Amino acid sequence: MEGIMNESKKKEFRAVEIPKVDEIKKIISSSIQVKQEIMNDLNLLSVISQVADVIVDAFKNDKKVLLCGNGGSAADAQHIAAELSGRFYFDRPPLFAEALHVNTSYLTAVANDYSYDDVFARLVLAKGRAGDVLIGISTSGNSMNVVKAIETANSIGMITVGMTGIDGGKMKGICKYLINVPSKDTPRIQEAHIMIGHIICEIVERKLFG
Repeated sequence: MEGIMNESKKKEFRAVEIPKVDEIKKIISSSIQVKQEIMNDLNLLSVISQVADVIVDAFKNDKKVLLCGNGGSAADAQHIAAELSGRFYFDRPPLFAEALHVNTSYLTAVANDYSYDDVFARLVLAKGRAGDVLIGISTSGNSMNVVKAIETANSIGMITVGMTGIDGGKMKGICKYLINVPSKDTPRIQEAHIMIGHIICEIVERKLFG
């Protein structure tokens, strides 16, 4: 029976059409197009530059950077935090940067006892201080737990940065700095987010230690 099941699975997998080269090129081209639009948007480039400077100033004043997001945006938050707290291009002292979702016991307890909407806001209250930076990442700009974290950060004097898609969603009116990638396509937005995160990390590292 097991052999028959395995053979059936093999046939099922073989039936899946492998993407054609032209389809792959189309996906890559759409990603490049979004990045080209960012490169041509002087206002957006200026905001990215300002965010890098704000983070440099925060670290110079013994402050920290907190990041939050869900799903792929959580991965981006953790990725950017790792580049800052570990290293980017060269060996240097670590920087205090942390993604707020990495403690699963905390995350599941607060989501269960309170609400998933509160998971980041409570940690902002616990860890955030005036002058710290909070980077909230949401492709739609409407993730309620990120929105509440930004609102809480604003209330305690943190500097808030939003990374979103083109319209910014609910985050548009509440972030001090909004990096709204010119796309409505979630994968393309996320690809641009990590590119922008890398740009910021490179500038921060160079300005502090270069």
